[in-house]
Amino acid sequence: MTLQTPTKPITRKHRWPPPQGEWTYADYARLPDNHFRYEVIHGELHMSPAPTIQHQRIIYALIKYLAQYFDKRPGGELLPAPVDVNLPRLASPVQPDLLYITQERLHILAKQTVEGAPDLVIEVLSPGTAQYDRTTKFQLYAEAGVREYWLADPDACAIEVYVLRGHAYALLAQFQQDDILTSELLPDLAIAVRDICSHS
Repeated sequence: MTLQTPTKPITRKHRWPPPQGEWTYADYARLPDNHFRYEVIHGELHMSPAPTIQHQRIIYALIKYLAQYFDKRPGGELLPAPVDVNLPRLASPVQPDLLYITQERLHILAKQTVEGAPDLVIEVLSPGTAQYDRTTKFQLYAEAGVREYWLADPDACAIEVYVLRGHAYALLAQFQQDDILTSELLPDLAIAVRDICSHS
């Protein structure tokens, strides 16, 4: 990975780019806008290419059906990427594909960032990010206290729903294309997985 020289002045003493393990939000903010997605987890910079068309279609479908659900249950906020989510002492920032924050916790929304763990995080798997979402981010979100974590697999037409039990995730269910997606966090949610996959 080759990084361009930042246009903003650097006040830190070490070289650019910073060594892995020493990245901060300030360093992240100096990165060029080059259509890559950057995240900083435990001081390490992670980069992934722009998402695929299939990935974006799944995001669109999830937003559509979740918006219908929340229209009947006002309160809270559903946000798609790119949104910087700062998790104190863990990540500064990550950018989940979709996140939801309950009404009671809207105070974590700052002007430009989310300052704390969302209640729900959804990641849509892509060939280049699947392992990252299943390991690095899986552990990160559990450690941060994200109450529910969904992994949507467009190729398999499946959605895995994990719920936080203590400091680790337990699989609530793996919903296949003929199943109805439900959630522990979102009462009475019922979305046909086939309808989500049909958009891809």
